[in-house]
Amino acid sequence: MNRVLIITLLLSVAATAQARGPVRASEGNTRGWQLMTADERIEHQARIRGFTTYEECRSYQVAHHQLMEERARARGMALPQGGRDICEHLRPASDSRQPSS
Repeated sequence: MNRVLIITLLLSVAATAQARGPVRASEGNTRGWQLMTADERIEHQARIRGFTTYEECRSYQVAHHQLMEERARARGMALPQGGRDICEHLRPASDSRQPSS
């Protein structure tokens, strides 16, 4: 019985950590990763992890995407569209089913 309880607790902790957002920003989950310097990548990760409201996170995300699109255009590249909303975990629970703008 104790073993089941421990496993259940560990799984719930893991699920909670996953729901917070990306554990680590990477080429696979960050638009324009290849256009950022190493220092910019570190700063980006720190900023993403530090947001406490959906609005501030989304504002940064939009500005970041615009900057990366400008850099890509300057180099004659195209950035992939779509992807996961890294700010979704900050949206109030009652709004989580509504699409992001």
